Amino acid sequence: MKSLPWRQRERAAASVAVLILSPLWRVAGLRPAQTARRAARAALAVCETAAPVTVVLSDDTELRELNHMWRGKDRPTNVLAFPAGSVPIRGRPPLGDVILAFETVAQEAEAADLALPHHLSHLVVHGVLHLLGYDHEKPAEARRMEDLEVRVLAGLGIADPYAALPPLRRLGKG
Repeated sequence: MKSLPWRQRERAAASVAVLILSPLWRVAGLRPAQTARRAARAALAVCETAAPVTVVLSDDTELRELNHMWRGKDRPTNVLAFPAGSVPIRGRPPLGDVILAFETVAQEAEAADLALPHHLSHLVVHGVLHLLGYDHEKPAEARRMEDLEVRVLAGLGIADPYAALPPLRRLGKG
């Protein structure tokens, strides 16, 4: 059976722009743009969408400001996701922006004994899933989102980041 033209376009590689706003991301050997782009494309592919996404690699100062402005929390956070409007880019409405803070991401990776590129990949996948409507406010939603994250990461050759966590911590309840 021949695939329909719009299905072929939908399977095309997703457009992922990566903006490096903080020089902190230029750690030797990290390759942050390639790592972020690969992770975002993997999440989009598993969810069968090719909508454009922007990944912004920033720092704690910016994420603290954004977290305070949009969530009322006056502290930095590892990742925030901001859905886009409906103006199409190359015929497709963009999903939005995923913004990460280097210091927080690096500290979390070190504390959990994770490779920084693997943690970056995980958080990019996490942010893209938020843009696609996934959430982790309720245990069932959290389990669904985490299972999808683990599936995407496995496709990238990255181990389950939740495997060593106790069940209540895994679901964000610890």
